[in-house]
Amino acid sequence: MTTTVPEVSKTGTSPTGPRRSRRGGVMSSTGLYIGTGIAGVLFLIPFYLLVRNALSTDPDITGENWKFFPTNIQWGNITEPFRDTTVDFGQSMVNSLVVGTLHTVGTLLVCSLAGYGLARIPYRHANKIFYAVLFTLMVPAAVTFVPSFVLVSSLGWVDSYRGLIIPGLFSGFTCFLFRQYFLGFPRELEEAARVDGLGYWGAYWRVVVPNSLNFFAAIATITFINGWNAFLWPLVIGQDPSAWTVQVALSSYMTNQTVNYHLIFMATAISILPLLFVFLFLQRWLVQGIAQTGIKG
Repeated sequence: MTTTVPEVSKTGTSPTGPRRSRRGGVMSSTGLYIGTGIAGVLFLIPFYLLVRNALSTDPDITGENWKFFPTNIQWGNITEPFRDTTVDFGQSMVNSLVVGTLHTVGTLLVCSLAGYGLARIPYRHANKIFYAVLFTLMVPAAVTFVPSFVLVSSLGWVDSYRGLIIPGLFSGFTCFLFRQYFLGFPRELEEAARVDGLGYWGAYWRVVVPNSLNFFAAIATITFINGWNAFLWPLVIGQDPSAWTVQVALSSYMTNQTVNYHLIFMATAISILPLLFVFLFLQRWLVQGIAQTGIKG
């Protein structure tokens, strides 16, 4: 009695092996596309609701008969936040843009210098300073809120850009990220710069920064978004309406007496446009920069 043995290719696999692997690969790719599509739809639902309600009237938003999109689109709602006399929405957008931009630039400068010093400058107390920076991450923000306000108020920085920006320039977490990144930065480039006569500052400014733009762009994106979305500190410091940021202005549309739904949704939609622009413009550098932090999940 003879037994038929299936032919085996030179690679040691059965002829049906590659076909099954290709079939499994197609099935896994299909499942991946379906899962990604479902996640994308779920992610876009809040944006759909935002746009839908922003172009509707209050009865369309709160009514029982829900429609996928309003029958009569209220295009006039787009300019209504800027025509509202109770809140200077345009000025609040400008304030948020100035605060977010200066806060981002200042944080990048301060935290990158601190991180570079902790990573590269030999100093016997460097580890102690680094541990002190990490300790600040364990201190709740509510603990330092009142002392920070008293200090800012004593300096006369209430209702000013200085009071909104300067107290938040240093971030322990951002400093930690910069240190982790600089620890993995090629030392050969800095040593070549020192051979040319550059010191720590020259190596940092002329060698490290130009070769770290991806990481700087990633941190800038995160910092700008956090600065734009800040609410509690601008609410306390910006006591005059002319110093309100956009988040404080949005909160003023909801009072104990009235809630203007379509105005809130439209103002919110307008306020996120700068964030979308920044994120879409810098998303490639954001992904690359986070991958270069040295932090593994």
